[in-house]
Amino acid sequence: MLVVDDEPMVREVLARYLAKEGYSVDTAEDGDSALRSFADDSPDIVLLDLMLPRIDGLEVFRRIRELGQTPVIMLTAKGEETDRVVGLELGADDYVVKPFSPREVVARVRAVLRRAGGPPADRPKELVFGELRIDGGRREVERRGEPVKLTRKEFDLLYYLASQPGMTFTRTQLVEDVWDFAWDGDTSTVTVHVRRLREKIEDDPSGPRHLVTVWGVGYRFEP
Repeated sequence: MLVVDDEPMVREVLARYLAKEGYSVDTAEDGDSALRSFADDSPDIVLLDLMLPRIDGLEVFRRIRELGQTPVIMLTAKGEETDRVVGLELGADDYVVKPFSPREVVARVRAVLRRAGGPPADRPKELVFGELRIDGGRREVERRGEPVKLTRKEFDLLYYLASQPGMTFTRTQLVEDVWDFAWDGDTSTVTVHVRRLREKIEDDPSGPRHLVTVWGVGYRFEP
């Protein structure tokens, strides 16, 4: 695990609490050292402050995403809602607002790692809808036999909707269930993710067959 924050006290406290829970923890104080540590150690999860010297947190996040789908939890201040929304739209797995309880962070880490491990046991691992195949175990999607490249959160959203076809979910429900937290701000990140998914899996993104908008409510998956 990698903890990235320019405040020594934050790094120390998080590293201590997480180590007590059995996690192996490395730390970094700026964007440069974070990227070097990520490249050298390939951590299972990254706790990433957005306000970093040298290379800011959002740029670090973008570079991490270029290399793969390692789970990332953003550490943000209360006044950074815009950056938080951008991070979620880029595919961050969760966020924690400072000041926070170390116990809360540990709980978020467990939840994100649990979600990253695969689909819940009560949902089918493979879903097939005509030319669209969704493999929940391998976290892979194919369309007409060709792989579809999705971000971690795009896959989570698609799998969540497709595993419950015909059911309508509000944007707030999707944030709480897919992103797994009570989002108290703009739910447009859901809209952004749905639009990107349509561009990747639909023949006509403006007239989608599967990812259907229920006007005034939210979205549902039509099999």
